Amino acid sequence: IKLYLRKLKKEIKAKHRGKLRAGVLLLQDNVPVHTAQVAVAEAHNCGFELLPHPPYSPDLAPSDFYLFPKLKSHLRGRHFRNDDDVVHAVEEFLGDQDVTFFRDGIVMLEHRWTKCIAVNRDYVEK
Repeated sequence: IKLYLRKLKKEIKAKHRGKLRAGVLLLQDNVPVHTAQVAVAEAHNCGFELLPHPPYSPDLAPSDFYLFPKLKSHLRGRHFRNDDDVVHAVEEFLGDQDVTFFRDGIVMLEHRWTKCIAVNRDYVEK
């Protein structure tokens, strides 16, 4: 995790000059590798502020609230002969998306996180 956080800091420094001075908010889920003392200490050492994440929250996982519903809609009604056909259809869907598709999911994350905090980290209703 130390290597990951240091690489993240380096990438932010290279691609977004001046952003580190403004502060970096880091939202990670609560898997043990992210919450281990060494990981938390390294995040603070890198100057990142860790945002609280409710355990098992589908509200804050972009795959749950953004990606999977869109993928499900795209695949609805289709029949596949085997697992390889499913993998191909998913890869094709992801490959057809432009950068704004993925950016929109991240933008929605900020809104959902704010809403989640407003309801004391309880689940967010639709």
